[in-house]
Amino acid sequence: MRYQPLGPGHVAYPAYPLYPPPLPMSTEFTRAFVATACLSAFQGGARPQSPTQLRKVLRQALQGGTAFAAGSRAATAVRQGDYSSALVAAALGAGGVLLLEQLLRDAARLDKEKQDGQEA
Repeated sequence: MRYQPLGPGHVAYPAYPLYPPPLPMSTEFTRAFVATACLSAFQGGARPQSPTQLRKVLRQALQGGTAFAAGSRAATAVRQGDYSSALVAAALGAGGVLLLEQLLRDAARLDKEKQDGQEA
């Protein structure tokens, strides 16, 4: 319904929000994940073929998705004047990126140890 008649000669139009509602975090993460994976996989010129190269693409894609989702959520919170939520979103995003780096870097190091037969 575009309008509501209030009576003879009066029409009330619906209010439009100043800002569109934020996208769900899963949508933001997925968009950034795919974009970062494409950039990471094809930016060097050759397709990643080894498990180490694929792990690097995965790590960068996960980190890009996490960082973008957190940044987007923080920007929305700042726009709404909710600075504590913006700080929490930024801190959680940074923590998520660091956690992914640590987890996936350790896995790469363990693979290298298995190949070399010694500790790195």
